[in-house]
Order: sequence, then structure tokens, then C-alpha cells
Amino acid sequence: MTRRTENRRRSRRWWIVAAAAALLAAAVALTAVVFPSVAATVCPGCYGLERLRPGVYAEPGLSQPRRRQVIEVVERADERVRDFFGGRKSSPDVLVCLSDECYRRIGGGRERGIAVLNRSVMLSPRGVDPVIASHELTHVELHARLGGAEVPQWFDEGLAVLVSDDPRHLAPAGDRCLVVPRGPLPATLGDWLRAASADPRVYAEAACQVSRMAGAGGGKEALRALVGRLSAGQPFPDVRWGAAPAGGSRA
Repeated sequence: MTRRTENRRRSRRWWIVAAAAALLAAAVALTAVVFPSVAATVCPGCYGLERLRPGVYAEPGLSQPRRRQVIEVVERADERVRDFFGGRKSSPDVLVCLSDECYRRIGGGRERGIAVLNRSVMLSPRGVDPVIASHELTHVELHARLGGAEVPQWFDEGLAVLVSDDPRHLAPAGDRCLVVPRGPLPATLGDWLRAASADPRVYAEAACQVSRMAGAGGGKEALRALVGRLSAGQPFPDVRWGAAPAGGSRA
């Protein structure tokens, strides 16, 4: 091999590496512009958030009382999720904004909070509350336990309402149903978003269905057992609306 041929090959390899690096940089930049919520959860500091403790980030400049408030909210939410599931398998980062400008910067919208790719949680100024935080943490924990298994979206949302003990959608005691499902609930994310936008009572309907599944099977242990069976490959049980699934929810 001549020196000229070797130099040409080295030059070609250099251009390939340079092109690959440029494409990667472009992809990262595009993600930051088009999907800022994804980019922010990957690099909270890149969006101006500071770490309050491992796994918890908030906008900078908060007073000590506000910082303690954020940490306390996350701790109380974590406690609710641990109590229901008997521990945690997930460890998502939680990004907290106390101003609308901060929440817009990291890609948030009008929601109180959101689970991002079932890996991280973002809380808006209206979502710095143990109920909202535990709702979103439940989504992440459920999918960590499912290990890729699918569940209807109504179960995902109804379980999150139940774990978070959301008083907007649950009665305080006894039969916790505030709104009994009138028929099949939205099973896909798209259908759920459309239904919830049209009528927020769908959250109460889903919570009713999941709470009655738990009640018929013996409590939260029945739901934990159901999630375990689903992760092992069993199909989601048939459901009679407003009641427990036929033969499916008992541990």
C-alpha cells in the first residue's frame, strides 16, 4: 500500500467520523428544539434547573422554605407510591417548576404534571402537590413493573388516581366511586386524551373501575398481584364496567 493510498483512507475515515459527529449534534439540537421535555429530563442543568438532592431538580433562586416545600412534596409522593406497591422499582428524576416561564422552558404545557417517556416526571407550578406528584410517579412505577406489558390507558390512569388518593376523583371512604363507568373506557392514549379533554369525569370513572377491582380482590395487594401476572405475560382480564373483572382481580 502506497503512502498516498493510506492518506486517502485516513482522510475518508476522518470525513466519516466528522459527518457522524455532525449528524449526532444535529439530532441532539433537533431534540432540544422539538422535544424540550425529553432533553430537559436528560440534562436538567442545560435548562437552568439546579439539583436540590439526588433525583430532584428545581428552578434556581428558590428560597429555603420553597426548596424545603419541593423536597417535602416529592418525599410524600414517594411515600404514597412505596406504600401502595410495597417498595419502588423505578427511580425517575423529578423536575419541578415554581413559575410558568420555567415550565414552558422545559417543554411543559397546561397540565399540572406529566410523566416523560415513563422515565422522568415534570411538575408545573400547579402540580407541586403530593397528589399530582404521586399520580405521575405511579405511571412510571407501573410501567417499570410491567416490563413492557401493555395495559389499557384507563387502568393506567385509574390506578394513578387511586394511588395518589385524589379527592377530586374519589370518595373519601367506603365505595370510593364518584362516577360509575357508563361503558367501555378509553383503552389507548389517544382515545384517553380526547375523552379527558371533552369530559374530565373520565378520571373518576377510571378510578371507580380500578378501586372496585381492588375491593373485589382484597385491596391493593390484588392490584399488585394483577400487575405481576401481566408482567409475566398474562393478558389483561375481561372487565364488567362498574364492577370487578370476571375472575381476574383476585390474588
